[in-house]
Amino acid sequence: MLNRRAFTISLAASALTGPSFAQGRPFTFCSFGGAGGAAIKTAFMDPISKKMGQIANVSPTNYSKIKAMVEANAVEWDLVDTGGLFVFQGRNQNLLEKIDYSIIDVSKLPQVWVKEYGLYTFAGATVYAYNKDQMPKGREPQSWKDFWDIASFPGGRTLYSRFYYNYEAALLAAGVPLSEVYPATDEKVDLAFDKLREIKPHVKVWWTAGAQPVQLLSTGEVSMALAWSGRVLDVMKENAPVGMSYNEAIAWGEPFVVPRGTPHRDMAMQVLKYCISDEAQTAFMNLGVYGPVLPSAAAKATPEQAKTFVTHPDNMRRACVMNDEEVAKYVAKNEERWQKFLIS
Repeated sequence: MLNRRAFTISLAASALTGPSFAQGRPFTFCSFGGAGGAAIKTAFMDPISKKMGQIANVSPTNYSKIKAMVEANAVEWDLVDTGGLFVFQGRNQNLLEKIDYSIIDVSKLPQVWVKEYGLYTFAGATVYAYNKDQMPKGREPQSWKDFWDIASFPGGRTLYSRFYYNYEAALLAAGVPLSEVYPATDEKVDLAFDKLREIKPHVKVWWTAGAQPVQLLSTGEVSMALAWSGRVLDVMKENAPVGMSYNEAIAWGEPFVVPRGTPHRDMAMQVLKYCISDEAQTAFMNLGVYGPVLPSAAAKATPEQAKTFVTHPDNMRRACVMNDEEVAKYVAKNEERWQKFLIS
């Protein structure tokens, strides 16, 4: 999920002291930025820094930079917010440290959020969002099938510039049940491309950054968009004429990974331990951007809060949860085909 959010680098100006300071720099966390990055800093990094020492918050996440740092044995980021695919891509390239589960108790986490080389700390969704002013009177889209239905819901569309999300949305639009989206067989990939060819003439923009689809919706340049839930919620708070649904949402978790060779490996594990604590997860939920992965935190949601995050049980039961290992495989296998599709 490269360039998911944009966030200003924040480095404390005070003297660098305490247990987080080593090899001439403090413990450094890198996020994608944006609303999610700000929430991470507020709910996770600021509180734990008071207990363990200064944490520098930087952005944006850059996979090429992680690779270069590790291979040069000059790691500058100790804990990194990444997309789920990178847990497996980074593992395959020997770029990541194993998560030390002898330190981190994950017994209360759903196992879907626990991986050998990454630990998911919050979750969001890729949803179909829409401009309310452009919807037919008395109607709002209820499915990806509606997103594909140009006759009933006219107007331009915007989709992501990568194959993932589009694969899942296209299969759901084709009527594939939530439970059968994975594994990604050749037959399912062919079906996804067929459905995407149907809607391609109506796609005005293949977006690359998370701010784009909500901007296009807010201005009315498109009537419907595939977009990240946190971005949509942000503009909804600003009273933009935008709506969304979690029905058939494509739910994804956001993992934190530890680059191989960090001098702060042990502290990284302690920070991860705090991030999945009930205290941190509840604080994150209360910010109203993305959802907690810890069920005990999600259970504290008010009815109004429950509407805003995908990990609430009422939303998860009707979501397609991304299988990042499967996604990593189908992306690698079909990247050339996808690029040809975009320019054809």
